[in-house]
Amino acid sequence: MEYLQQAQERLKQQSGSAGPGAHRPEDYSVTQAPPLIYSSTRAISLSEELMRDQRLITGYEEGPFVDAYKRLRAQVMQQFRQKGWNVLGVSSPTAHEGKTLTSVNLSLALAMDLTHTVLLVDADMGRPAVHRLFGMEQAPGLTEYLFDQVPLAPLLVHPGVGRLVFLPGGRSIKNSTEALASPKMAALAQELKHRYPSRFVVLDLPPILSRADVLGFSPHLDALLLVVEESRTSSVEVEQAVAAIAGSVPILGGVLNKSGRTQLTKRRAMGLLHSHSA
Repeated sequence: MEYLQQAQERLKQQSGSAGPGAHRPEDYSVTQAPPLIYSSTRAISLSEELMRDQRLITGYEEGPFVDAYKRLRAQVMQQFRQKGWNVLGVSSPTAHEGKTLTSVNLSLALAMDLTHTVLLVDADMGRPAVHRLFGMEQAPGLTEYLFDQVPLAPLLVHPGVGRLVFLPGGRSIKNSTEALASPKMAALAQELKHRYPSRFVVLDLPPILSRADVLGFSPHLDALLLVVEESRTSSVEVEQAVAAIAGSVPILGGVLNKSGRTQLTKRRAMGLLHSHSA
């Protein structure tokens, strides 16, 4: 993805020595969230029709579409294992660029590897959407945990695929920036990161340019994956997004997503690009 690379290079030239290597999670002195208890996790079943309708890789046999996400998985795992990371945020410059589908399919691909578990968190609290891709009309989740004192364990959902569990976003709220920056969310983020060393945590985050959520939550991320849509995202928007989070979190790379729900083309499948290693 040339214009993502160009945006990052220009930003590096402008900022001098400041860069992804300077990122360090902050030390939050807050009480830890309760530990995750998977024995009480709610289980659902996904039909092949649903998985295909929602373009989930588990609904397809081996092929270019599935292979593209497996390559993305391999590059993410390589970087994370080399650097001892386990928390990945997924975002985009603006809305409707495919970040949620990328978050879900990457999590599904990661969960196919038997060496670790995967927790997918819908942290787009203004427009939660992960539950819909799994065929759920409504699902309490992160909002209810943060504001309604609902325990975490009964909010978790196992979609019946590999070693994946996901936390829905819950009801939509307007003050998502403050919610993600709250002490309770900070404690939860630390719990998710450190409770199980062999777990990957993937967070579907709001678009970078529409809210301050990603910047505020960045101390809890090890790296960020940026999703853009071909023929929709402009180079200016990519540059603005990269500049907005500069120095706060390493950008692991970029995914080029081409919209089109009626047909999964080879061009789209091969368009999962990995532009830059953090």
